[in-house]
Amino acid sequence: MVSVNNLSVEFSAKSLFDNISYVINDRDKIALVGKNGAGKSTMLKIIAGLQQPTSGSVAVPEGVTIGYLPQHMITTDGLTVTQEVRKAFSHIDAMQSRLDAMNAELADRTDYESESYHKLIDDMTTLSDAIAMAGSDNCEAEMEKTLLGLGFVRADFDRPTSEFSGGWRMRIELAKLLLRRPDVLLLDEPTNHLDIESIQWLENFLISKAKAVVLVSHDRAFIDNVTNRTIEISLGKIYDYSVNYSHYVVLRQERLEQQMRAYANQQKQIADTEAFIERFRYKATKAVQVQSRMKQLAKIERIEVDEVDTSHLNLRFPPAPRSGDFPIIADDLGKAYGSHQVFDHATFTIRRGEKVAFVGKNGEGKSTLVKCIMGEIPYTGTLKIGHNVSIGYFVQNQASLLDGELTVFDTIDRVAVGDIRTKIRDLLGAFMFGGEASDKKVKVLSGGERTRLAMIRLLLQPVNLLILDEPTNHLDMATKDILKQAIKDFDGTVIVVSHDREFLDGLVEKVYEFGGGKVTECLGGIYDFLERKRIASLQELELSKSPEAPKPVRPVAQKDSANGSDTKVEEAPRKLSYAEQRERDKTIRRARKKVEDAETEIARLEGVVKEIEAQLATGEATDADIYTRHAAATKDLENAMSIWELASLELEELQSK
Repeated sequence: MVSVNNLSVEFSAKSLFDNISYVINDRDKIALVGKNGAGKSTMLKIIAGLQQPTSGSVAVPEGVTIGYLPQHMITTDGLTVTQEVRKAFSHIDAMQSRLDAMNAELADRTDYESESYHKLIDDMTTLSDAIAMAGSDNCEAEMEKTLLGLGFVRADFDRPTSEFSGGWRMRIELAKLLLRRPDVLLLDEPTNHLDIESIQWLENFLISKAKAVVLVSHDRAFIDNVTNRTIEISLGKIYDYSVNYSHYVVLRQERLEQQMRAYANQQKQIADTEAFIERFRYKATKAVQVQSRMKQLAKIERIEVDEVDTSHLNLRFPPAPRSGDFPIIADDLGKAYGSHQVFDHATFTIRRGEKVAFVGKNGEGKSTLVKCIMGEIPYTGTLKIGHNVSIGYFVQNQASLLDGELTVFDTIDRVAVGDIRTKIRDLLGAFMFGGEASDKKVKVLSGGERTRLAMIRLLLQPVNLLILDEPTNHLDMATKDILKQAIKDFDGTVIVVSHDREFLDGLVEKVYEFGGGKVTECLGGIYDFLERKRIASLQELELSKSPEAPKPVRPVAQKDSANGSDTKVEEAPRKLSYAEQRERDKTIRRARKKVEDAETEIARLEGVVKEIEAQLATGEATDADIYTRHAAATKDLENAMSIWELASLELEELQSK
């Protein structure tokens, strides 16, 4: 489908790609892997046509569409979420406008027998079929389904995009891209701003509905589930494997070991041959054998071992100054934005030296609680920061807040104080910014390189409480492992906000679950937490809602009449009034009617498809457009299934309240 031919890219006389070639086939799901700065994002930009290579080309057949989601995106505001996402169907609107213009032209024509008149009718028929195939009648349902899948709720649809954070606006752009259904999807770190439930929805979409996909991601589970091919970029070359990431790791190691064994055997053979030649070079009786060995040596095709990028991060947090026994004590802590209660009655204590995780869906209050701890926002209840606690805070968008016009060295030099200023070069070298890399401007760094640079700030002064909000975003898998080990070795207290189950495994000893307006403490590691919930993954945790379980009731303090002390009693759910109950029943009836209507339409369309397929099966069909009608009917059936799915979800929501 797309052919990359002899591609080379150079930056400041340094080769990023060296004469590489490969083909992206229809239905390929490719994971593009490599270290931070290896050129993964550059490769996507070149395929998307946003950047030109130094030499070589990318051949895209006529009619093949490419959709590209970058790591960082500048978005414009002024529209609601629905209005912005509807731009995804602008190509359908353009086709409809062309069809309207053709209809207007046809009404004025009287040359019914002319060749141009018949061509106009043919063009109109083709365009009408294209509009029908695009599913223009089901745009609203597809749009709603995609937004819900990416974590939006219906109340968000009419909100201005300006009210959303950068991560949520990135989801809006992702929704637009997915709805366009391009032939080739280029996705650069799409999971960085998604919670686990949305990640699973995106996985299912890419597996079942997307065509060709080229994906850059450091979420190992995500790329394992989605991809069927892995292309590694290393030191300007590529290595192509027709397997997913986990199998690629095994095969790559086997390949390197085989190369090393073959190389060692060949080197021994060469050494033995050269020793024989040197020993008998001047003996006339051995002249024939020497000449034979020299010819044999010249014919040997030398084995080359793939060059391996062995550069790695040297990360070690400074020793933590001793703090009080309880760095954080929360009692009846709550936070609300207007009428929306993010969480309430949160009571917990984090002890010195503990490493804990905050987990849960986006919007449930993880980052909000961190901001409360940092004193950035007001809250209700009591929150005490312990004696002599010094906090190092890594916020998830910290890398994007760096000044792009500064060099790597100047970025650190401006915030470093004291003796550390004499060691900035050594510190940058330990973070793989040695030599000329320290003079690069921040704006040309990759996402992972910016994250590494932002991480250096944490090392500029000793702290005893590390708060890391999604620290693994943009980091390659090797660097994630090094960061994990550095946190394990750190002798202070750590709070990690993350959706990465693999990163948290073996790192934390306590989990705080955010959901339903509550913060629940769970002792043990991440897998102890999952086992206690009887689920296999955090994703299933977020999706599981037991219909049989009664709704939780909040304890309410009452005075004990006997001794005047406070006792806890359970507050029963408020009973609906007669008018409220009638309105609720009416809403449920309307929702049930939608489901029934959708089921009736599905049955009708299934009959239409079955009838056409029966005609095709006889082999006697003479209707020239029977295949077009079959494709249109199948598309209508898919649309009807989508409408039924949305209506069923709405009915379930109403019935569960």
